[in-house]
Parts: sequence; C-alpha cells; structure tokens
Amino acid sequence: MTNAADGPRHDGRQPDQLREIRITRGWLDHAEGSVLIEFGKTRVLCVASFSEGVPRWRKGSGLGWATAEYAMLPRATHTRSDRESVKGRIGGRTHEISRLIGRSLRAVIDLGELGENTIQLDCDVLQADGGTRTAAITGAYVALVDAVERGRALGLIKEGAEPLTGSVAAVSVGVVNGEPVLDLDYVEDSSADTDMNVVMTGDGRFIEVQGTAEGVPFERELLEALLDQAAEGCAELTARQAASLGGDDIGGVDAREAGIDEDQGPPTR
Repeated sequence: MTNAADGPRHDGRQPDQLREIRITRGWLDHAEGSVLIEFGKTRVLCVASFSEGVPRWRKGSGLGWATAEYAMLPRATHTRSDRESVKGRIGGRTHEISRLIGRSLRAVIDLGELGENTIQLDCDVLQADGGTRTAAITGAYVALVDAVERGRALGLIKEGAEPLTGSVAAVSVGVVNGEPVLDLDYVEDSSADTDMNVVMTGDGRFIEVQGTAEGVPFERELLEALLDQAAEGCAELTARQAASLGGDDIGGVDAREAGIDEDQGPPTR
C-alpha cells in the first residue's frame, strides 16, 4: 500500500497505513485452531474448536454450524472492568460483536460441505487499543482454516469436501481531523468524526459495513473514499493471512506476489 501525500498521524503512520500486524498460529496447544493476532497494541486471542455434531435444531439437516463468542479480559483496557460472568449478564456490545464475528465467518463457510459438525470461535481481547472486532474477525479466519484442516485430518469432513469458499478480513476506517484514515487506534477512534468497520472477502466483496457519523453527517463522496481505503486495507490483511498460512493463495491474493514474508508459526497439527 502506498503512502498518502498527507502528513503522518499521531503515531507516525500515513493516513492509509495499517498498524503493525502480527499473526501467530498455534498459540494454544489443545485447540484445533488458535491465533494470537496483533493490530499494533490491540491483541486478540482467536480460538476455533471443531466438534462432531450440531445443535439439536440442526440435527438431520446435513448442514454444519459455526458460531462465535467475544469477550474482553478485565484489564484489557486502561481501567479494570468486571467480568460479565460475574455481573450475571452479557452486555449488548458483547452480543453485537459476537454476532458480527459469527456472521462474518459463516459468509465464507459452505455449511453443507462442513457436514454435521460445529465450529465454535472464541475471541478474547487481551489488550484493547481500538479495532478489537476487526482484529478478531481477521484472526478468527486463520484459526478457522486450521480447525477445518484438523477436522479433515480426523476424518470428520467427507473426502473432497471444501467447507471454505473464500477468506474474510476486516478493518476500521474513519475521519479524524477532517481526513480519512485507516485502522484507527483508541486515540483516533475516540475523537473520530466518522467511524466505520468494514468486513470483506479476499476477492473484494463486502460482507458487512457499519458506519456512523459521530456528529456532522458525511457526504457520499467521503463514504466512497472510506470504502476504497478499507478495501485496500482488507486486501493487505488478506495477504498477511495467506503469509501466516504458508503463502497459500486465498481469496484471490497470493502472499508471495504481495511481497510479504511468510509467518514462522508452527504448522497445523
């Protein structure tokens, strides 16, 4: 991604520049798929558990299921927050993000090809500095790939089946001090005039767009500029996902052609 002509942001990045991205596979020993993903100082542990069988309402359909849960550690933010399990209820924001992650991943899963198996995605924020939901989606996809391959190795996926139809990544964009910027951190997110989360497939199609004007409404021209910026960011994230998975071509982007070094994480078990 080329740098914009405009000046750097508070952390030295150009307007169209992602934070430093790190994807570490195999972060847990027991899970079928696990990834620690870092968007700058935001760190999210994404775990995919593959199990035989489906919920009761799904039995006999021949279809699989995938769902997600999102949570934050008590000290993921500047001040401690009580665990929602202690409060006895799950907050609206947590429900919203959990459902977003689940929808985003199901968009690239052929549930018929998955068969009557279930994939549970757990995304836990270890440290929050903006963009936790977009980091969770991006990391959860890599964990999902590893979990599917583990299910295949165990003989739980029928021979020749391809449950994954593509890849998915997500990034935030917004308007800060009148300028469109990519991948907002907490400082930028808390002062943005407009904030948007964009989820896309690796081949450039939109899965979800969530955008809000925090005060002054924005023009369609600005919306299109933000979407263009998000598309470039998601394309770069797709290449980084491919690199972490060994340089495979996913979603129409080859990490080697993109010039991104492959991650040295452990191979899929």
